[in-house]
Amino acid sequence: MGIRCGIVGLPNVGKSTLFNALTNSEVDASNYPFCTIDPNIGNVTVPDERLSVLADIVPTEKIVPAFVEFVDIAGLVAGASQGEGLGNKFLGNIRETDAIVHVVRCFVNPDITHVSNKIDPVHDIEIINTELLLADIQTVEKNYIRAEKKSKAAQQEDVERKEFLKKLLQHLNQFLPARNFILDDEKTDIWMKELHLLSAKPTLYVVNINEEDIHTGNDFPIQVEEYLSHDQDFDLITICGALESELSQIDGDEKNEFLKDLKLKEPALNKLVQSCYTLLGLQTFFTANSKEIRSWPIKVDSKAPQAAGVVHTDFERGFICAEVIAYKDYVALGGVQACKNAGKIRLEGKDYIVSEGDVIHFRFNV
Repeated sequence: MGIRCGIVGLPNVGKSTLFNALTNSEVDASNYPFCTIDPNIGNVTVPDERLSVLADIVPTEKIVPAFVEFVDIAGLVAGASQGEGLGNKFLGNIRETDAIVHVVRCFVNPDITHVSNKIDPVHDIEIINTELLLADIQTVEKNYIRAEKKSKAAQQEDVERKEFLKKLLQHLNQFLPARNFILDDEKTDIWMKELHLLSAKPTLYVVNINEEDIHTGNDFPIQVEEYLSHDQDFDLITICGALESELSQIDGDEKNEFLKDLKLKEPALNKLVQSCYTLLGLQTFFTANSKEIRSWPIKVDSKAPQAAGVVHTDFERGFICAEVIAYKDYVALGGVQACKNAGKIRLEGKDYIVSEGDVIHFRFNV
């Protein structure tokens, strides 16, 4: 399944620097607004040490990790919802993503301009979120007008849809994001998804700080966390984009030494990628054989046939059962045969809910 996260924020907050660090790319990250116009796209693997552990047990031709697609979207400005600064184009780019990575500038550097000529991360967040909400209000208003016309025919579902849109519009007009709107049932959940609202997307806030603030911190991230405390369905991490960019250019022992000197266990980008994965409600299952060991992303609470469909649509269409081994059993016992001898392979049917880390072999017939 595709996982697409859009990197957004005001101009010159470090979006392209972050994108370069994530993807080992060299997109322009110059010190002027709208340095990025067309979105840059790159795939980033999801760090997972379990893949190498499985590979030590099962000799295989290749290892394939899960990945997240990141999209570097041009900086939004006040008035974007009305078309300012190519706003309509950029908002359209955001609409095509599954989640938002909102980069917030929390560093002071007189050599890097700020569109507001001041460092105020809460104000910056408000600008972006306001533009997303205004765009959503326009979307819901248009849908409400159409629903109002249809409801005059007195069809029950049309009347219900109109009332849903009315309540949603009232919610948005209080400048509350759509993701905080309480959905009553499966029907309203479907209606919400059909709207493709920007403020309904789960959001990861990335607080971008200076290198000297990595261990001591500064007041800006605290301000951001306090401001966001009323929100739901968001996460927040702190990184130094410039430092992560440096780390992305080195490998192996040199990188480990660099991290050791900085008293860091791993690059912050690892946590960022994993946070996106978690934010979207995803978990991992594995397939492991001599051809390939692979991690597969799937929604939490997905059933076995859905997991089979992630591997191949034929697997879901002709699903018979799933041979499931818990990851800890697979590793502790040392592979399929040992698990079979110990009675640790389970045959699960179509109602089985996949667990994190399951090692699965699907039986199917088409």
